[in-house]
Amino acid sequence: MIDWVVRIVINAVALIVAAKIIPNIHLILGPLGIGWVKVGIVALVFALVNTYVKPIVRALSFPITLVTLGLFAFVINAALFLLVAWIAKTGLAIPFTVGGFPPTLGSEALIAALLGSIVVSVVSTILGMANFGRKVAGLR
Repeated sequence: MIDWVVRIVINAVALIVAAKIIPNIHLILGPLGIGWVKVGIVALVFALVNTYVKPIVRALSFPITLVTLGLFAFVINAALFLLVAWIAKTGLAIPFTVGGFPPTLGSEALIAALLGSIVVSVVSTILGMANFGRKVAGLR
């Protein structure tokens, strides 16, 4: 249970960093309170998508990923990033947009999703290494 909470916090921090670095990613934080709860909900959706949807999509796209020497994984990550934005905006009414998506899917949205997924991956990896140190010490 605590690992899930840590994973959600890592995703929330990674999404905030991506929103601060990439100009076309808009995640409204606001003052401490309801805005941060919304960020936590988006991070939860992000964790659920990465846990349950991503393995299925990666397995189905394995042949094209193999042909492109793994570069198609970037496209998958960007598409899942856009999926999280769509779920947050339309399903949960949380103001999270990536390059104007939703509602408009264009080149700005695709580039912002690609860059955002790269930033989220890097930040999550760095913070995950810090989390690994906690696991080694037996502080589960």
